[in-house]
Amino acid sequence: MVTFDHREPGTPEQKWADSKALRTAPELDLEGVDRAVVFAAHPDDETLGAGGTVHRLNQAGSSVRVIVATLGEKSHPDSPTHTQQTLSRVRHLEMSEAVGAITAGCVTPEYLALPDGGLTAEALADPVSEAMTWLAQGRHPLAVVTWVKDGHPDHEILAAQVQEAAGAAAVRCVQYPIWWWHWGTPGKLPRGLVYVPLSDEDRDAKQQALEHHVSQVRPLSDQPGDEVLLGPHILEHFEREREYFILAAPHQTPVFNRVHTESEDPWSVDSSRYEHRKRDVLTASLPRELYPRALDIGCSTGALTAQLAAHVGVMTAVDASDVALGKARTRLTERGLKNVQLRNAVLPEQWDPDWTDLDLIVVSEVGYFCSPEQWKKLLSLCTKALSSDGHLVLCHWRHPIKDWPLDGDDVHREARRRRNLTRLVEHREADFEIDIYARTKRGRA
Repeated sequence: MVTFDHREPGTPEQKWADSKALRTAPELDLEGVDRAVVFAAHPDDETLGAGGTVHRLNQAGSSVRVIVATLGEKSHPDSPTHTQQTLSRVRHLEMSEAVGAITAGCVTPEYLALPDGGLTAEALADPVSEAMTWLAQGRHPLAVVTWVKDGHPDHEILAAQVQEAAGAAAVRCVQYPIWWWHWGTPGKLPRGLVYVPLSDEDRDAKQQALEHHVSQVRPLSDQPGDEVLLGPHILEHFEREREYFILAAPHQTPVFNRVHTESEDPWSVDSSRYEHRKRDVLTASLPRELYPRALDIGCSTGALTAQLAAHVGVMTAVDASDVALGKARTRLTERGLKNVQLRNAVLPEQWDPDWTDLDLIVVSEVGYFCSPEQWKKLLSLCTKALSSDGHLVLCHWRHPIKDWPLDGDDVHREARRRRNLTRLVEHREADFEIDIYARTKRGRA
């Protein structure tokens, strides 16, 4: 956990404004969002991080709930004029007025009244679960929460709980930084950054809401211990024409089970010329004709798996979706392919330690369905599992991947950074890219 002091100057807003990553971030698609829950660890988080977005969603007719975990009673621990009990009452009122300002009085905040500075996963589990059940009943739901790496314990615990529950419910989840803008630096912006453009009306509503958080934006009194908490050097980060969020990677199993249930062939693997050509280019690029032991990660309905089967002795094909694996099993059976074993697993978390000394590992169009941390871990596991002369194949679509933090170029860029991998084959075109690696021999790293 990082440490910071809100009284210090922090990172100037101009540095963020000059950041190419902020200027080039893609827009978050809010089209069709019918239900949204905004989670705040403390009163004012919702306004600072997502106030304009809440206003926009409410104006568009979305059903919006705002849930605040604590009453922020410890914001001024040394105050000589306000006890924690007094502050909790003050901030309760401020929160209600602020949320009213960004929702035209349509939304009343829901208060969990958990201890400020003492949030736990256990205490949050039931209310977060209830909110996700409600969200999952929508056609295009959205969970909005503080960022899981914001540097404040309450922000991070709440974010982790919401992210886990949203992933399990296949609900899209975005996270808003608060303190990161103060202590972070543009050079370390996370992957998956997106923005929501704010109209003048959105910004006006947000500013009105902020002014209701009087205890935070003004001193409680002129006595020591009652100093303003959110000074101009902090508030300037929240006066932008955009609000920024970080996409949280969903859980793969519920997402892809739903995708494969709603469509017999969601990726058009049997009818798309792109899919047929990509598979042909991949198999033609393999440096060897035959690989005794192989692993196919993210096999989906088994179209590539079936094509790879002619080039392997035995192969394990893995996917997070048991629905997709059912279709893959049918495909392999119809073609009489008996050298493939299918496994239902979410990687990297369920990596089998018996997957070692492999001659071929194929990761095709699945790396960007990981979080950045998951992809780094999976890449390390794949590298370690290769035999001394084994090959790792990466193949990915190069266009934007909606609602996931990585894209194909991100996935391949991370592999190129690895000094323990040596690239043998590189194929790159407008739609997809293929890289084939071997483990770097000792003395060459």
